[in-house]
Amino acid sequence: MKIALACDHRGFEAKELIKSALQRAGHEVHDFGTNESKSCDYSDFAIPASLAVRDKEMDRGILICGSGLGMCMTANKVKGIRAALCQDELMAQMSRSHNDANVLCLPAMLISGQLVTRIVEVWLETTFDSGRHDRRVKKMMEAEDFLPSNADTVK
Repeated sequence: MKIALACDHRGFEAKELIKSALQRAGHEVHDFGTNESKSCDYSDFAIPASLAVRDKEMDRGILICGSGLGMCMTANKVKGIRAALCQDELMAQMSRSHNDANVLCLPAMLISGQLVTRIVEVWLETTFDSGRHDRRVKKMMEAEDFLPSNADTVK
């Protein structure tokens, strides 16, 4: 699988750990940075990685920052991205099986070591359950097409 991997300064150590684990597992990893622990802006890395997933250059993306929130919010601004912030294996599994998440966001300040790599493993191994979830994901993705002028009329 081709994986887009990106982080900010807070997620740098976790990104390096994840990158090694992914490469050992035989995945093709494209590292979108950052490549140091010097302070930087998460959006500078989340956007190019998310665009690569959207454009099908990469199969999935993994984004890491301190809380995971900034990366997740930024990724979800890219049309076609379904980014999920996951802190445990169940969240990772559900984000894939029910929501067909194509980007995993991780909170480096809250998880580390074996847990972070296990979350990634579960997320990559879990398939989308389809069926009744197709309709729900389709509705979620259609929401991207709402115009700001009529978004307040949607109930």
